[in-house]
Amino acid sequence: MNALANYFKEAISELKKVVWPTKTQTKNYSLIVIAMSIGVALFFGILDFILKQGVTALI
Repeated sequence: MNALANYFKEAISELKKVVWPTKTQTKNYSLIVIAMSIGVALFFGILDFILKQGVTALI
C-alpha cells in the first residue's frame, strides 16, 4: 500500500513540473495541424486522381 501512495506522490510531483502550452500556442499548433491535414489530403487526392487517369488510359 505504501508503494502505491508513493507512486501517486511522485506522479503529482512530476505533473507540477510540466510546462503546459499557453492558449495562443495551443491555437497556433491546432491551426498548423489542420492546415497540414488539409494539405496532405489534397496531395493524396490529386495523386489518386492522376493515377486513376493513368490506369484508365492504359485500359
